[in-house]
Amino acid sequence: MRKRKEVELKNPLLSLSRQCELLGMNRSSFYYRSRRDEGYNNYLMRLIDEQFTRRPTFGVEKMRDWLRNQGHWVNTKRVRRLMRLMGLEAVYPKPRISKSCPEHKIYPYLLRGLIIDRPDQVWASDISYIRLLHGFVYLVVVMDWFSRYVLSWKLSITLEKEFCLEALRDALMVSTPEIFNSDQGSQFTSSEFTGILKNAGIRISMDGRGRLYDNIFVERLWRTVKYEEVYLHDYISVPVARKGLGDYFEFYNNERPHASLGGKTPHDIYFGIETARNTGYGQRV
Repeated sequence: MRKRKEVELKNPLLSLSRQCELLGMNRSSFYYRSRRDEGYNNYLMRLIDEQFTRRPTFGVEKMRDWLRNQGHWVNTKRVRRLMRLMGLEAVYPKPRISKSCPEHKIYPYLLRGLIIDRPDQVWASDISYIRLLHGFVYLVVVMDWFSRYVLSWKLSITLEKEFCLEALRDALMVSTPEIFNSDQGSQFTSSEFTGILKNAGIRISMDGRGRLYDNIFVERLWRTVKYEEVYLHDYISVPVARKGLGDYFEFYNNERPHASLGGKTPHDIYFGIETARNTGYGQRV
């Protein structure tokens, strides 16, 4: 493979067929990728995903060392490539999946010291990596912070902003929050996304860079979704993942009791305001 790349660099005017002929290799071999290597990379990505869910502060070097301790003698280059492919970066000192864009305006974090004591006071959104049996997709959710109710969610095979815009529009068909909190990812800082919020009269709040606990309730949601649903099923395709996650969020919202909500479900708290107030539940951020 190294020889192939060297010939391409030294002979930029030669056709691909001629380069393969000079190397004495079949053209089809040029495009060959070892299935064994791809299968091993997928396995490593599953391990990385599980460990990152447990320890989101793990960067490339810590993840490399952890994998080696599990018996996988991988180098830093491979771990970095796989984590980049998955969209994962250590929470500190950098944000995770969402990448910031220098051209986009960053808004201040508005939740520090704020007592969250009612539905629709604060909504939050984030993106997470969801593994499939072969490959992966990205999941975005919009969640009411007080009740933990998942207002909307969308899957995408890329990190383009469109699926985040769709999730936001779907959530706003349910209600309108006073404050919308997210990280500083380009999806959330884009003019299209912030424009929708501004036009609806919603105040915009953004996490500090690399601050895991600025959006703690969504981080807890990711852990719950992965341990209770994703890791128990090997989704074979995007439609299967969409069906499985759809069933799970229906269960999460309407049937799964939360100890932090007095044993009630997110649906009970979000749609039963008086019941929510009677629990005496309130969260200072």
